[in-house]
Amino acid sequence: MAAHIPVIGITGGIGSGKSTVTQMLEELGAVVIDADKVGHQIYLPDLPAWREIVAAFGAAVLNPDRTINRQALGKIVFADPEALRMLNRIVHPKMFNRMTELIAELHARGGMKAIVVEAAVLIEANWMPLVDQVWVVVASEAVVVDRLAKQRHLAPEQVRTRIAAQLSNDERRKHAHVVIRNDGSLEEVRDAVQQAWDGLAQSHPHGR
Repeated sequence: MAAHIPVIGITGGIGSGKSTVTQMLEELGAVVIDADKVGHQIYLPDLPAWREIVAAFGAAVLNPDRTINRQALGKIVFADPEALRMLNRIVHPKMFNRMTELIAELHARGGMKAIVVEAAVLIEANWMPLVDQVWVVVASEAVVVDRLAKQRHLAPEQVRTRIAAQLSNDERRKHAHVVIRNDGSLEEVRDAVQQAWDGLAQSHPHGR
């Protein structure tokens, strides 16, 4: 029987630096599944999620080429918690199923040291059964505000509003096997990632 390839779930709040950590894991030999990209795939015209979204929110959320206008949809759901719940009920289970398939395909292929699922809503969407370990990337609010001002030109109050709308870091920590702080230097983050990676090798030496 082939050794089990460990699956790491990477999550964290806006501006925490999930992608930085994911990139470091890729350099160490992991293969990455990006939940955002999976989301884009299931939104494609005439797929089940697309049909349900159009039925729920109307043709006003479509571009002229029949793709979903994510900006128009975002305006609706972020202004109405019930609309957001409805969208999540449509999309999250389909994304879970697709990521389950992708993980199975990677296991069958083999040859990688780990599989990483990078997902901002890993915990909220109940996707934790996909992974063996949850790694939470955290940064202080001051660092996130500064980071997003530079990267996305967002005003501090915009950033704070988005942070407030998300799961708190304290809540995320309750589900974490590993917490990686990302408000220091890149070298400090790399050291923390390497340490967690070495721990993973010890906990999955010959598969499960």
